[in-house]
Amino acid sequence: MAKLFATKALSTIMAEAEETGAHSLRRTLGPVNLTTIGIGGIIGAGIFVLTGTAAAQFAGPAIVISFIIAGIGCVFAGLCYAEFAAMIPIAGSAYTYGYATMGELVAWIIGWALVLEYAFGAATVAVGWSGYVSSLLAHFGIKMPFNPTPGFTFHLFGHMLGAHVDIFALAAIIVITTVLVIGVQESANFNSGAVMIKVSVVLVFIGIALMFAFGHWSQMMTNWHPFIPKNTGHFGHFGWSGIMRGAGVVFFAYIGFDAVSTAAQEARNPQKDMPIGILGSLVICTILYIIVAGLLTGLKSYTTLNVPAPVADGAAAIGMTWAIVLIDLGAIAGLASVMLVMLLGQSRVLYTMSHDGLIWKWAGKIHPRFRTPYITSIVMGAFAAFLAAFFSISFLGELVSLGTLLAFTIVCLGVWIMRVKQPDVHRPFRTPLVPLVPIGGMVVSISLMVSLDAPAWIGFGSWLIAGLIIYFTYSRSHSTVQRGLAAEAAAKAGESA
Repeated sequence: MAKLFATKALSTIMAEAEETGAHSLRRTLGPVNLTTIGIGGIIGAGIFVLTGTAAAQFAGPAIVISFIIAGIGCVFAGLCYAEFAAMIPIAGSAYTYGYATMGELVAWIIGWALVLEYAFGAATVAVGWSGYVSSLLAHFGIKMPFNPTPGFTFHLFGHMLGAHVDIFALAAIIVITTVLVIGVQESANFNSGAVMIKVSVVLVFIGIALMFAFGHWSQMMTNWHPFIPKNTGHFGHFGWSGIMRGAGVVFFAYIGFDAVSTAAQEARNPQKDMPIGILGSLVICTILYIIVAGLLTGLKSYTTLNVPAPVADGAAAIGMTWAIVLIDLGAIAGLASVMLVMLLGQSRVLYTMSHDGLIWKWAGKIHPRFRTPYITSIVMGAFAAFLAAFFSISFLGELVSLGTLLAFTIVCLGVWIMRVKQPDVHRPFRTPLVPLVPIGGMVVSISLMVSLDAPAWIGFGSWLIAGLIIYFTYSRSHSTVQRGLAAEAAAKAGESA
């Protein structure tokens, strides 16, 4: 049993992080690239889609409080991520941190959860991206010569089932995967351009909404009342339980800053730049989320915001129809960069797991020219494309939040454990107020996990069971750490004989 929780030596991890050569990742990213990767991962479906949905269904105007609660949880987790990313600058992110502190089985579970977070998250965002592309084309009266979401039916166990193929979502994942295979610097440049576009659009919306608010304050106050709608008698439907449910749902909006840590092995100066990228992107995006949520629920009644493009609807409600096209373009750029960051993070986690022997060797192969984990990017890009093509955004969203919240809980606990076990290790960035900050991150993350629906837990549990089957049938027998323990045991046995 003890072998299941064998930890990976910090010295071994640091040696891997310092590897160079044709079979290692290329260090090309600076603090600006890392910060834009974080912003690219955070600003997307949350601000352009989920804000209105969560306000209409769960929290009302108090969705602002939901964003604050989720943001606080992310700040706690972000501080813990920053310490680990600066101390252990390797691509494995929470998976590696778990391996160094709590052992192999925990590391496997968190690595498998991260695969779910990034792959399913990219698919979720691709579906949203497809919706905005269709909306933009329809605004200009462009009719496609084919149906972008053709339906079909098939029989399974005597039942006729319906499905659709979202061609736009499928194409988006294919393009993003191609960019990732070509190179991390090219990917970062693509992401930086998309971030500039979407942040500019968000600032334009804030500007026009503020101008309207100052001239129509009474209308804004009417839409904000009641700020916390009375609970309907069901948990999660308004009231304070609705605020917590809303926080659990919009937590998806914060997914992305943790992906910065997966780029640690490609950062030029990770000890200094990783905390800047993680915390800088998180603070910027949290402020923007809170402002947009407050203004949006003031422009329109929260009861009318359960629509695919609530921000665009908010602009239309105040007569700014010209802004609809701008917001659609910002959403398209924004969601594209989220897909890129999600798939970037996912391929780097699998790359590290492969080097540890926990998954198949092909996942760790580096392209000789592009110096990227190209096979992993292509295989998991195909998996995400399948999910995006065949499943709806509502099916995937809360499932992704569960995987992320579990990762945050493990990272927060890991910082606390590492401070107790190895207090003298050099830490270029130190999480303040340990253990209060890690405990705060765990409490918020677990509270948000509990607030999510049973179907999400069933799906997440099924995913973990599949992962554990892989671990016990393949990973344990191929693990470099387990082989090292076996070699040590054999050597001791030989000495005693």
